[in-house]
Amino acid sequence: MDASTHSAVQYRPAVSDDLEPLVALENACFEADRISRRSFRQFLRSATAHCIVAMAGEMLVGYALILYRDGTALARLYSIAVDGRFRGRDIGLELLKRAETAAFDAGRFVMRLEVREDNKQAIRLYKAHGYRQFGTHENYYDDHATALRFERILRAENPPPSPVFYEQRTDFTCGAASVMMAKARFDPAYIPSIADEIRIWRAATMIYMASGLGGCGPYGLALQLADMGLTPAIRVSRKGNLFLDTVRNEDKRRVMRVVQEDFRKQVAARGIDIDIRGLTAADLATELNAGAAAIVLISGYRMFGKKVPHWVFAYAVQDSHIFIHDPWIETKRGETLTDAANLPIPFEEFDRMARFGRDRLSAAILIRKDH
Repeated sequence: MDASTHSAVQYRPAVSDDLEPLVALENACFEADRISRRSFRQFLRSATAHCIVAMAGEMLVGYALILYRDGTALARLYSIAVDGRFRGRDIGLELLKRAETAAFDAGRFVMRLEVREDNKQAIRLYKAHGYRQFGTHENYYDDHATALRFERILRAENPPPSPVFYEQRTDFTCGAASVMMAKARFDPAYIPSIADEIRIWRAATMIYMASGLGGCGPYGLALQLADMGLTPAIRVSRKGNLFLDTVRNEDKRRVMRVVQEDFRKQVAARGIDIDIRGLTAADLATELNAGAAAIVLISGYRMFGKKVPHWVFAYAVQDSHIFIHDPWIETKRGETLTDAANLPIPFEEFDRMARFGRDRLSAAILIRKDH
């Protein structure tokens, strides 16, 4: 095989027949943390994965594997490898560029990746190509080595500043986690904690949500934001009690009605603004550009495949994308903070996901710092 010229290498999307050559290349390039044959097979079939291969004649000499997260404009360069006999010929750089192009064409806004902190060659490549380090992950690899997190914005020169991210510690405290992120956004001295997370949830929960332990609505969350020295304004698409159609037991429904009616009385007594109309991405962009932040109700189905109400924290807008922190990290699918923080959501996708249930409920709390 003549590997002397870069022009001899061709690039194309991977197909099912590439499975065995991909596994062989993976085993040749990596001693640990290898992608298994089973995982490669799943990636080649998945609608949220895209693999590009480099071919020298009939020989597969490199690949780049990109993963997409549903409902966001985020792409993750999951792995990239080049046959050792073909290194030094810019194949890795070409794979990286083509991965970015594929992500761009798929409507993605940000490319992120992890790399071993001792992989100096790869780090030089990423930095030279415009990637910036934004975090670290200790004990990330099988041998407990640290991973460095890098990202590149594909459609903007400079990403918006990122506020503090907090991962919810339970299945039911997304609202509380979002409240803490809002507090930290306006008060840099504030440090979120699991104690505050549980306290906020207990104070704001409506007791029953579907079959879970209980979720929070916009009125209870707004009261907690006010207690923390912030100025909330509620935007909800309809009056009255919310989420009752998810609860069949009449005793539970009665309790939820009592709790929600009490929350609304407290909100009215404290003069918290309420606007009964839906919130669009364009509306939210106007508020964010004016210095506000927001906690927004979305359907969990578009984010992680579960038909549950879910709260996220929105903090910036750029190039027709809403930037959010999603406090839920789907660890069962191998997600890390990289997959949940600083997510750019295209306006069109945001308008689809920020509706819940049969009645397309829209709910959000706009937040400003109390002066």
